[in-house]
Amino acid sequence: MVSMLPDIQAGADERGIFINEVGISGLRYPVTFSDGEVTQAGVATFGMTVALPADQRGTHMSRMVQAIENFLTVVDPRELHTAFKSAAKLLAASDIRITLELPVGTRVVSPSTGSGGYQVHDVRLSGRLFDDEFSLRTTVTTDVTTLCPCSKAISDYGAHNQRSSVALSVFGEADDSYPVRIARLVQLIRDSSSCPVYPVVKRPDERAITMAAYDNPKFVEDLIRDLSLSCRELGISHEILVRNIESIHSHDAVARLGWIPPREP
Repeated sequence: MVSMLPDIQAGADERGIFINEVGISGLRYPVTFSDGEVTQAGVATFGMTVALPADQRGTHMSRMVQAIENFLTVVDPRELHTAFKSAAKLLAASDIRITLELPVGTRVVSPSTGSGGYQVHDVRLSGRLFDDEFSLRTTVTTDVTTLCPCSKAISDYGAHNQRSSVALSVFGEADDSYPVRIARLVQLIRDSSSCPVYPVVKRPDERAITMAAYDNPKFVEDLIRDLSLSCRELGISHEILVRNIESIHSHDAVARLGWIPPREP
């Protein structure tokens, strides 16, 4: 019979130094993502940390993996508050943060031939439960096309265009922690570009895509402002980062902005 092993992490610490976050990162774990519109199975990358009191030597990191196994193998952003509470109870933590990243695909149909396929986007959910107050940041990163207005204006014919990476984050709290679903965020990004990108492009599609971008030129500043306007119309706090992977310059073009709805008097 194995004798009781000492719990070193739970021991006292006399240095009196509080640690803001301690835990695990880079844990890959199979999950099913389901938000009421998109349901997909895949492998997510998790991080989990807790605040550590000044008088406690360490945290129990194996329990963090147990928390993911017990409460987060099915990821529904609408129900994450409950999962966070369960994880916090298991870890005896009053301040817990969990992040997960995974690719999520949405169906896209090409503009002329109607050829369907999956466009894959990077999704990151980053939440915090602090003294029973829950907040969640949902980030979707996807690619679109932008065509340079200046290039179009000064050229006798044609204009340079490029793929643009757009990261849109929205913020929620408590019962409204997931204000906009993933598929809707993706559509907002695509609608704000010169033209979306497509997984299946036949010759008639390529013609339509090329002309659509040419008719809708946008600087990085135009894209980020148009996308922010769409988010403001929904009344959601957001942050946007856009990177144009420039095709004729030796640098990329970037823009970032954030917006919080004004509080009512």
